[in-house]
Amino acid sequence: MKTIRSLVLVLSVVFSVQSWAAELPDFTGLVKTLSPAVVNISTINEPDPNQGGEGSMRGPNGEEIPEIFRDFFRGFQGPGGAPRANPQSLGSGFIISDDGYVLTNHHVVDGADKVMVRLNDRRELEAEVIGSDQRSDVALLKIDADNLPTLKMGSSEALEVGEWVLAIGSPFGFDHSVTAGIVSAKERSLAGDSYVPFIQTDVAINPGNSGGPLFNLDGEVIGINSQIYTRSGGFMGLSFAIPIDVAMEVSDQLREQGYVKRGWLGVIIQEVTRDLAESFGLDKPAGALVAQVLPDSPALAAGIQEGDVIIGFNGREIGLSSELPSQVGRVAPGKSAAVDIYRDGKTITLDVEIGLLPSQEELSQTVNPQEPQKSTSLGLNVRDLTDDERERFEVSSGVLVEGISNGPAAQAGVNVGDIITTVDGKSISSVSQLRDLVGDLPNDRPVALRIVRSGSPIYLALRIE
Repeated sequence: MKTIRSLVLVLSVVFSVQSWAAELPDFTGLVKTLSPAVVNISTINEPDPNQGGEGSMRGPNGEEIPEIFRDFFRGFQGPGGAPRANPQSLGSGFIISDDGYVLTNHHVVDGADKVMVRLNDRRELEAEVIGSDQRSDVALLKIDADNLPTLKMGSSEALEVGEWVLAIGSPFGFDHSVTAGIVSAKERSLAGDSYVPFIQTDVAINPGNSGGPLFNLDGEVIGINSQIYTRSGGFMGLSFAIPIDVAMEVSDQLREQGYVKRGWLGVIIQEVTRDLAESFGLDKPAGALVAQVLPDSPALAAGIQEGDVIIGFNGREIGLSSELPSQVGRVAPGKSAAVDIYRDGKTITLDVEIGLLPSQEELSQTVNPQEPQKSTSLGLNVRDLTDDERERFEVSSGVLVEGISNGPAAQAGVNVGDIITTVDGKSISSVSQLRDLVGDLPNDRPVALRIVRSGSPIYLALRIE
């Protein structure tokens, strides 16, 4: 009897393992089918002619190396004393058309004098950079070859969190390495990458995987592996891919015109905290709070105001402020978009003609954003602004904070040097007006306090105890 029970137990364990194994995906067929279209990308930087030449040899700082030491250094340099230009294996890519168009990351080819593409059959071909877009980290290359294997593009929009995904690339130069995992999250916003709603996965991605494809179980490309979050320099369970829907929109523009045009709304936004949501009368902290409307912008022309909370864009709900830039950027300049605004307790929809996103240099001349800072101040010492200060700080009204002591303003984060422009939605033009207004502020909820700090507008939640 005991033997029978043991046999039953063993069989049940075996069947359980087999059942569990049957539910796991088998990637072998996908890898055989997909690998031929994945390529290794290396770059070559030509030697600086100032570093040496016929009859001379120079050190790293441009100094001429004495004759007695040249035989030693010549082993590390090319003919005539010039430094050797060795290829550096930097990343991966994949073929999207049989006539030789290849997608990879901008940071893989940025600044390279030559880009080399090594195919699955070991051929190495020099590639032309058709276009490269820093904001999305996408680059389009072209190699002179025909009848190449290609990959099928999928839909990153249809991707579900928890789905199995597969990556093929060249981590540390090891060609066609395969790793797998699941989608951890969608529409992640990373610092400095406002225009890409990243796909987060737990797929093992390391240096050299950059630019390689991320596949779903149907063998479709749903992303381009781009970044990892790491404290060690290697994979730590967080990797990020550019959604293929975004990448192909960029690729099409790069192929047609060599650069990318993005939509622009012209607002500076910030996150809606719980206290700010309460101060504006929102049911929950959601949306993008408009801290400033830039001059000559589409937002200004459409009637968007400072203090508005953008809660929807073109029919899509805006839960986090970081979601808005990528949505706006995907709208072609000149097209109209419906922007849902929460203002004074009501939701309104404005029709905005989206503009062309200026360059980084043009934007920096228009606005100088800074992160909100924690600091000390309605224990405030304030004074009226002079005409010169209004012109210098580019504000039409407000009062200047000259001193702070313990009180509600300090707890809200007001700093010396801040300019208070509105309190609870009311514009402040003088110290006396502020003093009168403060006495009427409610003490059962926070109120929104708008300040200008170092040229950048910020909303703070002020609570009167």
